[in-house]
Amino acid sequence: VFDGDRALARVSGLDRRGRREGVIVEVISRAHETIVGRYFEESGIGFVVPDNPKIQQEVLVTPGRNNSAKIGQFVEVKITHWPTPRFQPQGDVVEVVGNYMAPGMEIDVALRTYDIPHVWPEAVLKEAAKLKPEVEEKDKEHRVDLRHLPFVTIDGEDARDFDDAVYCEAKPGKLRLFSGGWKLYVAIADVSSYVKIGSALDAESQVRGNSVYFPERVVPMLPEQLSNGLCSLNPHVDRLAMVCEMTISKTGEMTDYVFYEGIIHSHARLTYNKVSTILEQPKTAEAKSLRGEYGDVVPHLKQLYAMYKVLLGARHVRGAIDFETQETRIIFGSERKIAEIRPTTRNDAHKLIEECMLAANVATAQFLKKHEIPALYRVHDGPRRERLEKLRAFLRELGLTLHKSKEDPTPKDHQAMLETVRERPDYHLSQTGMLRSLRQAVYSSASNG
Repeated sequence: VFDGDRALARVSGLDRRGRREGVIVEVISRAHETIVGRYFEESGIGFVVPDNPKIQQEVLVTPGRNNSAKIGQFVEVKITHWPTPRFQPQGDVVEVVGNYMAPGMEIDVALRTYDIPHVWPEAVLKEAAKLKPEVEEKDKEHRVDLRHLPFVTIDGEDARDFDDAVYCEAKPGKLRLFSGGWKLYVAIADVSSYVKIGSALDAESQVRGNSVYFPERVVPMLPEQLSNGLCSLNPHVDRLAMVCEMTISKTGEMTDYVFYEGIIHSHARLTYNKVSTILEQPKTAEAKSLRGEYGDVVPHLKQLYAMYKVLLGARHVRGAIDFETQETRIIFGSERKIAEIRPTTRNDAHKLIEECMLAANVATAQFLKKHEIPALYRVHDGPRRERLEKLRAFLRELGLTLHKSKEDPTPKDHQAMLETVRERPDYHLSQTGMLRSLRQAVYSSASNG
């Protein structure tokens, strides 16, 4: 058998540690029809050494079926004879993937090793080809027209598609501009308008499940006409969207929300760094230049920022834990080789968008619960007793105590501890210890949050 195969086994006894041992009676299903590896020859016999370290058996190549592969090249071999207790697996080379260590080869190998679908079926291409490059007038009917609102997208420098856009406006109050709170709009590209249930596009998107991002390459869930076109909220073009319109009070409470199908017209494709410069470094020459370039959306960015600070404050009052995680970015040099790995800076623009998406998710969860619509919920339980004791012991070594008077500290207690150590040189060490004490989040059909 290969790694991932499903098999029927008969229990044959116990090992020295009391664990059950078994004998395979029947292979029910195979995980791999093809295997990727490097081609070699020995005494005139060709064989493939799998790239997947979990597959230990070498695959013999049927004589005359090596597809002109050269020694050392990566190939894809189709299994024709499965392994048995007495014989090695055998197969035919169906594709020569390329030379070992060639630029980009690791991605081509990964696609095949992990069975990531990357070739579009003909039926999918035909459906995608029928779509117009821009939104048709008939598709705009019966939608709320929000094209007059200056929505913007805020993403990373190297983002390839734009799934969400935001807009915020102040609600007039008696004392100051935003004393009445805000209207927050979160628009998500309306993929369902183009990918119909039961269509070839729908079937393929279910097979793929999600887009797969590699450095400098992406394998999209939908064809480019959709992923980079109609279902990407590109600037200065009309796009169909599902909109969550929320009312946020001056204290950061969501007092109302409504969902509807809309049509928007993004006024700018912004990056986290640009927005951060405008909002966090307003006196710099770069910020002044950016304000000139994006003058029509800057006032609304300032409203977003003001609302974000209020929402963040409200979350802290509720005791939400705010971990500062460090991400990295791979920088490539010549021939697509890794030149360096840089830590990325998480600025207020990142946090602003996160807060907007959290608000939309909260509204969605409330809507689903109110209307008793089945859904999956992300549940994050507190730490188990033994992990909590280990955390307390770990913190004591650092001269810290996690709320002496409580056996079961709340998220608010954890957040208070983080605030206490935020300026200490061992902050990241303390945070890592707290992260490891928590249980992994799980998905459940029950709303236990």
